[in-house]
Amino acid sequence: MDNLETLHVEAENGDAEAPAPGRAALGGASALALGLALAACDSGGGGGGVVTLPPTGTPSPTPAPITAAQASRFLAQATMGATSADIADVRARGYAAWITSEFAKTRATAHWDWLVARGYNAAANINGETGFDNVMWSQLIGAGDQLRQRVGMALLEMLVVGIGGVNLNWRQFAMAAYVDVLLDNSFGNFRTILEKITTNAAMASFLTFLGNRKANAATGSVPDENYARELMQLFTIGLHRLNMDGTVVMSGSVPAETYTPADVSGLARVFTGLTLDSTDGTTPDRYRRPLIVNSGTHETGASTFLGANVPAGTPGMDAVKIALDTIFAHPNIPPFVSKQLIQRLVTSNPSSAYVGRVSAKFADNGSGARGDMQAVIRAILLDDEARADPAGTTAGKLREPVMRFTGWARGFGATSVSGNWTVGDTSSPINRLAQAMGRSGSVFNFFPPGYTPPNTGFASGGLVAPEFQITNEISVVGYVNYM
Repeated sequence: MDNLETLHVEAENGDAEAPAPGRAALGGASALALGLALAACDSGGGGGGVVTLPPTGTPSPTPAPITAAQASRFLAQATMGATSADIADVRARGYAAWITSEFAKTRATAHWDWLVARGYNAAANINGETGFDNVMWSQLIGAGDQLRQRVGMALLEMLVVGIGGVNLNWRQFAMAAYVDVLLDNSFGNFRTILEKITTNAAMASFLTFLGNRKANAATGSVPDENYARELMQLFTIGLHRLNMDGTVVMSGSVPAETYTPADVSGLARVFTGLTLDSTDGTTPDRYRRPLIVNSGTHETGASTFLGANVPAGTPGMDAVKIALDTIFAHPNIPPFVSKQLIQRLVTSNPSSAYVGRVSAKFADNGSGARGDMQAVIRAILLDDEARADPAGTTAGKLREPVMRFTGWARGFGATSVSGNWTVGDTSSPINRLAQAMGRSGSVFNFFPPGYTPPNTGFASGGLVAPEFQITNEISVVGYVNYM
């Protein structure tokens, strides 16, 4: 691997030190064979069905022991990579107890703090990305909070920011602060996540609403609509109205639209005036703090969108909260978000019943709370469709390149000899992985959730296979050569 430092790899049958910089020892395993094996699709599950309760007084049947294959499949859905010890742990404790223990884990360090501790806030790094890939790999491969890492990366692929599109100095810190927002709130509430990303500098720069100004009648300028559009289209409610099971609501013979251009324009008025809280760019510190509202550039007139109204004169941040509350209450958000999380963790083509069950938990966690991420994650990973042994032709998903790589690294105990995790940018399809977390070139991610490879069985079967958008002759050869 051209820019990969010497890795120490600890195999189960003995320790092996990489023989020379640029090579990783596999303890006797073939890197090519392992790479091809890891490239296989993850397994998913069969249908959920109706749960039948035993008659009163009848003892509940003892759950069947979890097999090694079942535990391995669970960990493939819930972690960045597992070992035999991890498999044994799941078999001993059970799925639910394992999830509970993961929810209780705290982060060892934030990406931001890791960068500071290693001196990346030195003046020489003010206009670059130095350190970003290092800190990402340090947690993708080395962090112990496995479920948080996996859910955080799923959110990063849904609520996309790519460092190349962040037009700020200290880009590595701005992007680290954004990834920290997703990881820190992965087990919280989705409404909190929406507010945190809306007031984050990296997101504001990436989707061009940082310094967004109110309309000017004299010049004819209008507020930037980029974030308002993508917040609805890609992050929360989608283009078409959905039933709770994710199926599209039809209006006659065409899908019913979720919002109109007028809704985008009205919502864009709310996201004006958001700016950094300091003009001091000599340190990265302002990028870790939430944005504030400049009252002079914020639209003070009334704004209408999605049937809601922000009255004239509403203070800027209050207007933002009204907008986010309106979107969060939209009936589309439970199925839209739930289905994409299922796709990122378990299967590309979940049944409508599966989506419906998870959406119900998003809408109400059982205690009246909406958007409870822990309830949603449990519902996704413990659903019958996730836990059943694979059946049929629609189960599972193609494992994306980064997950194949981290699966290898964690499975063989790879560590960074220097502690600096100099794996580098792996987004090249020619000689790397064709993917690197935090380096998407657009807000549509490396692959959108609805992608179907044309002229394939997926297309004729009405299925999607998102990860296949970056899977082709070039990227497959590049991946194998890289491994």
